Amino acid sequence: MSQPHLRGIFMSVLVCLCVSAPVSAAESRVNLYNWFGLIAPETPKEFEQKTGTRMHLDAFDSAEIMQSKVMAGRTGYDVVVATSNVLPSLIQAGVLAPLDRSQLSNFSHIDPAMLALLEANDPGNRYAVPYLWGTTGIGYDVDKVKAALGDDAPVDSWDLIFKEENISKLKSCGVAMLDSPSEIISIALHYLGLPSNSRNPEDYQKAQALLLKIRPYVLYFDSSRTDADFADGNICVVVGWASGALTAQAINEKNKTGRKIAYSLPREGGLVWSENFVLLKDAPHARQGLAFINYMLDPHVIAKSSNHTLYPNANKDATELVEQKLRDNPWIYPSKETIATLVPLEPLPLKLERIRTRVWTKVKSGT
Repeated sequence: MSQPHLRGIFMSVLVCLCVSAPVSAAESRVNLYNWFGLIAPETPKEFEQKTGTRMHLDAFDSAEIMQSKVMAGRTGYDVVVATSNVLPSLIQAGVLAPLDRSQLSNFSHIDPAMLALLEANDPGNRYAVPYLWGTTGIGYDVDKVKAALGDDAPVDSWDLIFKEENISKLKSCGVAMLDSPSEIISIALHYLGLPSNSRNPEDYQKAQALLLKIRPYVLYFDSSRTDADFADGNICVVVGWASGALTAQAINEKNKTGRKIAYSLPREGGLVWSENFVLLKDAPHARQGLAFINYMLDPHVIAKSSNHTLYPNANKDATELVEQKLRDNPWIYPSKETIATLVPLEPLPLKLERIRTRVWTKVKSGT
């Protein structure tokens, strides 16, 4: 893993990555709206060289930010990367264009199992193409957690986070969480033995009570800071993505800090989700957008993004092209037994989305 790669992961202050200079309207181009860092850095330029189509890439670090912007329309974007549970809202709002499979010659490389999972949010796989997928669990500093809680620290359970007697002892070394209501609240519901995507408004009050109880011991909620802070030792526990823990581990091994980093998918079940390419209905360059999606489905191309982002991809023919250290890492490619315990993110009706948003506002503010 190269140092430029690691720096790229953590440049979260970047709002817009312009991979091309402005071009005239007559020139072929495509505009992509993607999670920050969720593409191999060489891919946009290689796409330009192969196709002659210029690329412009804007980045976001919150699914909620992306959704609100796309819902407003007239973004100027062609292709957007959307998390699986956001898809139904985008489809219902009519902001996505059905994908013309005749323009996607590489569609056959997609793992049918991933398409089947995606159908829960995109019936018939009409609007979305799965790109990368991953899990949400617990990243932790082995020695610091052991020092705080002893040899029997419940690192394989959400008890580490949701039992006050545990998280209170971890406050001194720093606990952080993603700024993601869909993930954190779903995890809290699941921990309480309630449906992780509950349709009962009362369940969200129970999740709110649980999260407010531990709120004094959480340093912050910020998806853009957790990876860098975890790698630098500023926090010792993070509810976050597997790739963040793997990156932190690699940095500490490279710098020979002696810190031991680990990642756990708790026995109660972590979260599983996918990131997907969609084409906007008002895309100004729809043909080029489809060409870009098809390009990303090439096994050799998508494998580069897995190697860079440390996320597995949804392409069955790309697995052997992913670096072996990633393929063999159970944090990144969990066993079938572990996958069976994972909880998928699902959409909620608008009324419940609003309830969840209110709950999250209270949790973050601690009031």
